[in-house]
Amino acid sequence: MANDLAGKRVAFVVAPEGVEQVELTEPWEAVKGAGGQPELVSTSAGTIQAFNHLDKADTFTVDKVVTDASPDDYDGLVLPGGVANPDLLRTVPEAVRFVREFFAQEKPVAAICHAPWTLVEADVVRGRRLTSWPSLQTDLRNAGAEWVDQEIVVDGGLVTSRKPDDLPAFCGKLVEEIAEGKHRAQAKSV
Repeated sequence: MANDLAGKRVAFVVAPEGVEQVELTEPWEAVKGAGGQPELVSTSAGTIQAFNHLDKADTFTVDKVVTDASPDDYDGLVLPGGVANPDLLRTVPEAVRFVREFFAQEKPVAAICHAPWTLVEADVVRGRRLTSWPSLQTDLRNAGAEWVDQEIVVDGGLVTSRKPDDLPAFCGKLVEEIAEGKHRAQAKSV
């Protein structure tokens, strides 16, 4: 797996605060460990504030603001969770558009925990099978998804997991899907 992602750029999209730190750092390290280049994309410049559940954790420097980023420049997208993070992201039209475009371009997307809230707002879950933190299941079903309670679910280039305990499986599968590249099935819900 050491160079599965050699030359591939992966956008990690997060709000200025509220991302669950471990759901950012472990996938980030998995992408780097596979030879990929992760980039932190946010809705504003500067730094983002990560959290360990409800407690402030570390800050991370933003590489690019979502309004200046293009999905054309990336091979995959990772959406870390945390309760506040996707709730804030889904209120920013440019962030929602950015996410939706990955599906339109048939590029792999990985979302963990509460991150599928952003996918609901982007209207890309209809007809898909996925998982999330259990409290999102009604929102996902109402948006047309088939929600299941499993450690990892892959649906045509979309990788989803429920919680930090699922990170080993999530990281392995997101690297695999991004290494595979475009997935024709990814555009089915846009």
